[in-house]
Amino acid sequence: MKRDSARESVQSSSQHPEVVNPQDTCLETRHLCLDYQAQVGKERHRRRALDDISLRIARKRVTAFIGPSGCGKSSLLRTFNRMTDLDEQSRLSGKVWLEGEDIHARGVDVPMLRRRVGMVFQTPNPFPMSVYENVAFGLRLVGENNKRHLDDKVESCLRAAALWEEVKDRLFDSALGLSGGQQQRLVIARTLAVEPEVLLLDEPASALDPISTLKIEELIRSLRSRLTLVIVTHNMQQAARVSDATAFLHEGQLVEYAPTDQLFTNPRRRQTEDYITGRFG
Repeated sequence: MKRDSARESVQSSSQHPEVVNPQDTCLETRHLCLDYQAQVGKERHRRRALDDISLRIARKRVTAFIGPSGCGKSSLLRTFNRMTDLDEQSRLSGKVWLEGEDIHARGVDVPMLRRRVGMVFQTPNPFPMSVYENVAFGLRLVGENNKRHLDDKVESCLRAAALWEEVKDRLFDSALGLSGGQQQRLVIARTLAVEPEVLLLDEPASALDPISTLKIEELIRSLRSRLTLVIVTHNMQQAARVSDATAFLHEGQLVEYAPTDQLFTNPRRRQTEDYITGRFG
């Protein structure tokens, strides 16, 4: 599908200067809003999780979303591979494009979209099978059963996830026997096996110890040369260490979006400065 030429003329407001050139854009949202049903006592009320979000995310870079709990970080992340579809009570408006294609257009193959835009969650979720079969799982689903090809792919993905040396003698042991940090890197290897263009990471290190967190951060930096990464993190130091651009959200709104160095050292908005200096959040 061709990029909608009408939206090319839409300029970011002075509040959100351009961070990514159109030709470098992998993901883009325009006027994105998300409402959901919230339980308040015995009644359900519609609440807004995302309010008029417009931003571009650069290809083969790391973009971080930061902000206080409940600000919409994870909700925004889940719009990029239509995970929000799984909540039948949610209502999405606005546009999301992947490489210039409207991901909500009629006829979009959602399973293929989720193959192109992989996701890793906060808590490691390896399948209750061997290390080898975890990585091979997605390949088998698409019909790959050649043992040599599977062996090569499993090894290459485990190497890409910086896990091969730790598990090469345990490939056929249960993945559930790995440490939490190893399990998270295994999940990343499993996602890489189907060759996504984008990797979404929803607080991937928040449940891990400092050493495992360091390995996940090193892995994120090593992957930026081969795919686009978007990370949600509550850890501002982590965002500063691993990302090229950072978006600060508050109460469902995009407050500021800028190159990471600029946002942390010279924020344009007082609200951003207050958050990163700990005055609220």
